[in-house]
Amino acid sequence: MVHLYQRRRNREQAVKQFIDLCNNLGANCSTTTATSPSASSSSASSTQNLIAVVPPQLQQLQVQLPAPGGGAGAGGGGGGGGGGGGGATPVRRHISHTTAVKFLYARKFDIPRAVSLYEQHEQIRLKEYLYNIDPDVEPLRSELQTGKFTILPARTSSGAAIALFTANRHSPLSVSHTTTLQGIVYQLDSALQDSETQRAGLVFIYDMSGSKYSNFDYDLSQKILTLLKGGYPARLKKVLIVTAPLWFKAPFKILRLFVREKLRERVFTVSVPQLALHVPRKALPIHLGGTLEVDHATWLLSCRQSMTNREDELLANIVGVGGGSGSGSAAGSAIVSTNGTETEAATTAATIISAVHQLGDNNTTVVTVSNGVGPAGSTAGGVTAAATAATATEPNENITINGLSPSHRQAANNSSSSSAVTAANPLKLNTSGTADNNSTITNATTAAGAAGAAAGTTTTTNGGGEFWSENPPSSASSGFSDDDSLAGQEGDPKPIDQIVQMVKQRGRHGLIKEYADIRNRAPEGTFLHARMRANLTKNRYTDVLCYDHSRVVLANEDGDEPSDYINANFVDGYKQKNAYISTQGPLPKTSQDFWRMIWEQHCLVIVMTTRVMERGRVKCGQYWEPTEESSLEFGDYHVRTISVECNEDYMVASLELRNIKTDEVRNVSHWQFTSWPDYGVPSSAMAMLNFLQKVREKQAQLVQGLGDTWAGHPRGPPIVVHCSAGIGRTGTFITLDICISRLEDVGTADIRGTVEKIRSQRAYSIQMPDQYVFCHLALIEYAYSRGMLQTVDLAGFDEREPDSE
Repeated sequence: MVHLYQRRRNREQAVKQFIDLCNNLGANCSTTTATSPSASSSSASSTQNLIAVVPPQLQQLQVQLPAPGGGAGAGGGGGGGGGGGGGATPVRRHISHTTAVKFLYARKFDIPRAVSLYEQHEQIRLKEYLYNIDPDVEPLRSELQTGKFTILPARTSSGAAIALFTANRHSPLSVSHTTTLQGIVYQLDSALQDSETQRAGLVFIYDMSGSKYSNFDYDLSQKILTLLKGGYPARLKKVLIVTAPLWFKAPFKILRLFVREKLRERVFTVSVPQLALHVPRKALPIHLGGTLEVDHATWLLSCRQSMTNREDELLANIVGVGGGSGSGSAAGSAIVSTNGTETEAATTAATIISAVHQLGDNNTTVVTVSNGVGPAGSTAGGVTAAATAATATEPNENITINGLSPSHRQAANNSSSSSAVTAANPLKLNTSGTADNNSTITNATTAAGAAGAAAGTTTTTNGGGEFWSENPPSSASSGFSDDDSLAGQEGDPKPIDQIVQMVKQRGRHGLIKEYADIRNRAPEGTFLHARMRANLTKNRYTDVLCYDHSRVVLANEDGDEPSDYINANFVDGYKQKNAYISTQGPLPKTSQDFWRMIWEQHCLVIVMTTRVMERGRVKCGQYWEPTEESSLEFGDYHVRTISVECNEDYMVASLELRNIKTDEVRNVSHWQFTSWPDYGVPSSAMAMLNFLQKVREKQAQLVQGLGDTWAGHPRGPPIVVHCSAGIGRTGTFITLDICISRLEDVGTADIRGTVEKIRSQRAYSIQMPDQYVFCHLALIEYAYSRGMLQTVDLAGFDEREPDSE
C-alpha cells in the first residue's frame, strides 16, 4: 500500500514537472511586451526583422478568422500597436493535467522523453495539415463513409484497440492525401479518448486482401508511415499487414530503408489464417476469418459525439500572459488585438496559434491575420500576430486536440480546462543522421514508409515488459531491414587476383601479424547486460560476452528484464542488415531461450559448426534430437525431428518447431558441419565451401516457400550460426559467406574489413590467427574452383617472413 502511494506521488510530481516545463517553453515564445506607445516603432522594426527569417513562401500567410455571425474576421495588421487599441494579450498554452498524464504514460513517465514526444507530434501534425478537420465538409464526409479506415468495436486479449485499413477501398486518383490522412486522424482522435486504449495501445491492421496495384499510393504510404511512427500519439503495439501481394514487395523493399531497426520489431506480414495468432477471432471481421459484425456508421456517430464533447476543451488551455488590456507588443510576443467579445478573442487566439505553427520548425515566425486584400504590415482595422515561436520545443495543445474547424470553435469560450491528447510511442524522426531538434519539418518528414506498415517502439535497449508483453519482437519478419550492410563493403576491397598477390607477398606470418593488429583493438561496445547477475550463468564462457548494442533482445516474460537476455548478436551480411545471428552453443538452461529466439526472429536455418562433444569436453547442449521421429520439449516449444540426412562432412536434420501456447507449427532446417578438426583448421576449404553453398540453397528454398507471407529481404530472415563460444568457427563461416557473396556480385572482396565489421557486432569473432589465414586461403580456393582464377601460385607462403619495419 505504501509502495502504491509513493508511486502515485512520484507520478503526480512528474506531471507537475512536465506541465511546468511545457508551459515555460511556451512562455519563452512571449518574452517581451511593449508597455508604451514609444515601443511601437521598435516593434514594427523588429517585426520586419522577424519576417526576414521566415521562409519566403510563408511570409504572406493569410488566415481567415470567423466573425461572431459567421463572417470573416478582422482586418490584417502590421507591426504591433501601442497602448491605445483594444485589450492586447500575449497568447500561450496551458498544459492540462490530463494531457500531461497521457504523454507521460507514453514514455513511462520519463519527463524529457515525454516532452520530446509532444514536440515531435506537433511538428508532424502541422506539416501534414491535420489540425482543421470538419467531418461535415466534403470531400472528408464522403471519405469517412467509405469505411476504408475504421476502429473495430472489439479489443485484443491485452485490451488494445484495433484499427483496420482496407486497401482495396482506396482509390488514389479520386481522393487527396490530406483528405485520407484527415479521415484516419479524425477517427484515431476519437478512439484515443478511451483510457483503456491509452493504456493498452493500438493494433493497426493493413488489409491488402483483393487489392490491386492501382489501390497503392507510394507517396501516401510515406505520409502514413511518417505519421504513425513519429507524428501521432498512438501507442502502437503492432502492425499486421494481411495477404501482401507479390507486387507489394518492390515498394516495400524501398520503404523499409527509411525505418529504424527498432520499428521493425512490431511489424508482421501475415496471411488471413495467421491473423488469428495475433488478434482473437471474436475481435476480427468476418472477411478476415473472425466473427465480428462491423457497424461503421455507428462508429462514426460515436466519433461525432466525441468531437462534440471535445469542443469544450479546445480553448480551455489557451491563457493570457501578462494580463492587462491596453498593452502593446514588441517583436517576440504573440499579440491578439480585438474590439469584440471574449468569444471573438478566444476564437482569434485559437486560429492564430494554429497559423503560427503552420510556419514549421523555424525559430521565429510572423503571422499576419487579415480578411482583406491589404498588404502585410497595414494596420487598418486589423489583428496582428507576431511571434517568436521555437516550435521544436513548443507543441500546440490546440492542434493535439484535433484542431476543430473555426465554426466549431466559437462555442468554446466557456469551456472547462481539460485535454484530449493521447499517449503514444512514436519514433522521433531524423533522416539527417544528426540529433538536431531544430531542423525544419520539411527535413524531418522526408522519411518514407509503407501504408500502415509502421509501429511505435520503445526507446529502451532492452524493451519493457509493458511493451513486449503482447507479442515478441520480430525484426526479421517485418522486412524493414536496411538493404545495404557495411559488412564486406568497408576497408580496401580488391579483385581476387590482387588478393592472391597480396597473400603471397605477405605470407602466413604477414597475415598473422595483420590479425594481431585487429585482435589488439579494444572492444567497440559494452557488455552490461551480459554481466548482470541474473545473466552471468547464461554465458557459456565467462570471457565471451555479448555486446549490448547488437544483442538479440528476447520478449520479456512477466516484465522480468533479465529474461530478455541471450548470448547472441545480430551480424550484418552483404547488402543485408541482420543477416545472421551469431550465438554460443546453447547450455541446458538456455536451450529454451535459444528456441524462443528462433521463434521470435522467424529463423529458418540453423548452422552448427561444432560437435556436441570434442576432445572429451561438452561443446554444446543437445537442443535437438539427432534421431528421426523423436522430440524434445523446452518450455513453450516442442521440437520434433522429422528426418536426418547424413553426409561425409555434415548432417542435415529437418525439424518441426511447435509453439505450445498457440499451436502454430514451423519448419526449421538444422545443418551441422562435422569435418572441422579438433585442432586448427581444415587443410582444404572445399568441404566448408560446399557446406556453405548447400546452406544458402536451403535458405533460399525455405524463403521461397514462405510465398506472400514474407515481404522482407530476398535472402530471408537471419541465419543462426553457432559453434561453442560463437566467435571462432562461427566468425569464419560468416566471413566466408559475406566475402563470397561480394565476390560473386561485384568481383571484389575485403577480408580484413569484413572481419573488423563482424567483430564490431560480435566481440572477438575470428578467435584464432589460423582462422584468419584460413579465410584468405578458402576465398582463393573458392575463386579457383569457380574459374575466376586460372592458376594460383602461393609458393613460399609458409616460409615467407614478415616484412621488416
